[in-house]
Amino acid sequence: MNDLYSRHRRALPDWLALYYDDPIEISHGEGRHVWDSAGRRYLDFFGGILTTLTAHALPEVTKAVTEQAGRIIHSSTLYLNRPMVELAERVAQLSGIPDARVFFTTSGTEANDTALLLATTYRRSNTVLAMRNSYHGRSFSAIGVTGNRGWSPTSLSPLQTLYVHGGVRTRGPFAHLDDRAFIDACVADLKDVLGHTRPPAALIAEPVQGVGGFTSPPDSLYAAFREVLKEHGVLWIADEVQTGWGRTGDHFWGWQAHARSGPPDIVTFAKGIGNGMSIGGVIARSEIMNCLDANSISTFGGTQITMAAGLANLTYLLEHDLQGNARRVGGLLLERLRAVGAQLPGVREVRGRGLMIGVELVRPGTDEADPRAVAAVLEAAREGGLLLGKGGGHDTSALRISPPLSLTVAEAEEGAAILEQALRSTY
Repeated sequence: MNDLYSRHRRALPDWLALYYDDPIEISHGEGRHVWDSAGRRYLDFFGGILTTLTAHALPEVTKAVTEQAGRIIHSSTLYLNRPMVELAERVAQLSGIPDARVFFTTSGTEANDTALLLATTYRRSNTVLAMRNSYHGRSFSAIGVTGNRGWSPTSLSPLQTLYVHGGVRTRGPFAHLDDRAFIDACVADLKDVLGHTRPPAALIAEPVQGVGGFTSPPDSLYAAFREVLKEHGVLWIADEVQTGWGRTGDHFWGWQAHARSGPPDIVTFAKGIGNGMSIGGVIARSEIMNCLDANSISTFGGTQITMAAGLANLTYLLEHDLQGNARRVGGLLLERLRAVGAQLPGVREVRGRGLMIGVELVRPGTDEADPRAVAAVLEAAREGGLLLGKGGGHDTSALRISPPLSLTVAEAEEGAAILEQALRSTY
């Protein structure tokens, strides 16, 4: 046990998860690669849990942060803040929400917390609809709408949460149906739930479930839900903490795969926009955002140094069409991994879109989740020089692949080859 690991164990909570039997310290990064403290280089296919959106040590972001730090780092939202206003204007314009207002937080958890506060206040209801297998953060209220037992340490909640079907396409009672029938069944389930409760404040949903293993419904499911929700005045919160900023390739926001019935009422975001700096936020129609009747500020949300990073990162993302790159390179990577998976009995499904790819593993000859195999592949991939993530719900276990969106074709091929060898060594 190395010295830093021993100190970690003594100073930090037991429940603070670490990857690998022999945890590594990441010392620095560049592009799509990181190095550990022993000098070993890795191709990064997890991006700090989908946070390093463009590239490690992106010069444009580093320059913006350094220059801003030389002026002022922080002043709070009690003062006018030019970088915050500029980023809010750009995010509002990109959101697709009419008359949008933006509130910055420090994390996705805090963003979802704020969205729940807004929705329950606006609707005067503490009932919330959420998706099974979902994850929305680690705060008390965010845990209360998280439909994933592995990330829910308490059943206590300030909210009454009702869970509906639809987030997982290939498991559950509707898995055998075709896409149209699947959507119809999920809509019928939603209508049935609404018939048994007082009017909810909102439905909160990830367009692609992140921690749940990169699962998603057929396109247009949430558009069909939206039609039902509108009839009851129920708001739609799209949790874009992991899906936003072009990661899915086909769309800038994950909700745009479900856009037939219009945009969400509220969108939450975080992770990638800061490229490692701590930025989260909420976008909402003005009448929803302005519904609070008490004072509120954010001490660290929207601080100048993080806003400078966000502006530089977003500019780079758009000017270099990284969404298009995610679509092209992600498509090649997805097909390459599907070809590998088709040859291995433990690979149940390779799914995803853009550079958000899940590889679900099962015990060969069964449909049972195989978390031990996922852990073994994670270790073998690390030995081969590749960092991956993992996730899944109560009966699933999946590898999670989410590299920076500047990933090259050559790097995608390199990572796929390492992952193939890790899978073959496990099965």
